[in-house]
Amino acid sequence: MPTPFAQLPPRRQDQLIALSGLLGGVVLIVFRVYDRAGRMPLWAVVVPLLVMAGLELVRRTRPVLAVTVGGLAFAGSLFAGSLLATLIMYTDLLYAAAFYGTPRMSKVLHLSGGTTVLVLSGLTLYAGGTSAGLLVAVVSSLVFLAPVWTGDLVRKHRLTAETERLRAEQTALLSEMDRREAVGAERARMARELHDVVANHLSAIAIHATGAQSVARRRRLPQDDPLVEVLAVIRENSVQGLAEMRRMIGLLRDSGGGEAEESWAAPDLAAVDALLAKARAAGQDVGLDFELVQEGGSEGVPAPVGLAAYRIVQESLTNALKHAGPGLVSLRLEFGPEEVRIAVDSPYRAEAGRELPGARAGLVGMRERAGLLGGSFEAGPREGYWSVRAVLPRGRESEGRA
Repeated sequence: MPTPFAQLPPRRQDQLIALSGLLGGVVLIVFRVYDRAGRMPLWAVVVPLLVMAGLELVRRTRPVLAVTVGGLAFAGSLFAGSLLATLIMYTDLLYAAAFYGTPRMSKVLHLSGGTTVLVLSGLTLYAGGTSAGLLVAVVSSLVFLAPVWTGDLVRKHRLTAETERLRAEQTALLSEMDRREAVGAERARMARELHDVVANHLSAIAIHATGAQSVARRRRLPQDDPLVEVLAVIRENSVQGLAEMRRMIGLLRDSGGGEAEESWAAPDLAAVDALLAKARAAGQDVGLDFELVQEGGSEGVPAPVGLAAYRIVQESLTNALKHAGPGLVSLRLEFGPEEVRIAVDSPYRAEAGRELPGARAGLVGMRERAGLLGGSFEAGPREGYWSVRAVLPRGRESEGRA
């Protein structure tokens, strides 16, 4: 359960830290609890304290400035009169620089802190003996290295926890997308079965009933004849059942999501907008956005080429949701007279991580789809992005291969 301090906004936390350090230093100064209290002027102790308290306000936003100026103020306080509040606030600045700064900043702090410890302990060892040198080494390590180690360790743990949280959210979103796709595919299959089997039989019954009524009229059978009445009932019920069947087929193909969901039943390039809409909805919580740039029209693209292009785009967007870092995913479709070009660029995360189930299978599938049509496919990191490039011929040769 988070503490009340952790629930405060970051700026309010920094203000509270600065105020606490300043009040603590004032109390120590009032009771003259600092080195050389009787020989140093008061301003020489107050100025470093004020500087440290002011730097606490920018410990998150300007860590380099805070550590640099704070180091100078801390060195001045050592010569003027070492105040415990100033020392504690300086260690907090070191911790904040390692935690909120860049990894390079953490390495610089480790190097400078280790050098300072070695120099101070070496000089003390040369001038005051072994015991004094060891004491200075321990104290200086607690001041210059321990805060940096702590900040670096906490930062790594937080990054790991954030990565696991994002992976869990992406996995949940992908599972939901797979579930919806499976439900849509099953509804589409049921709709096809109803249309191809049951609806056709109902149509045949209605046609035969109409034909039988025509024969009865040519034979001039009276309207109250039992045969004519039965034929009328059969035709009426078959036509009504056919209308209800068509309505049910429409509901199944709609899948509860409107016309966009019909792409699951017969996916082609016309449904790319629906794919992008789903990807945008799934990527909002993980910092992903998607854009589409299209050149030319998809009219006249052979069905096998359209299906392969749709599946390549679908798999590329899914991989972006699984593995891409926060940023913009760009999809480009070029419809030329001889070929269809697909380009997908997503922010690339180069750090190693645990792969999700099915990793690499999608790339193999996309490469096979392009190869079956006589096209080309390549994917890999390029200038900070994961790039997918596919070229699909749209001539009769690709239809024959399909």
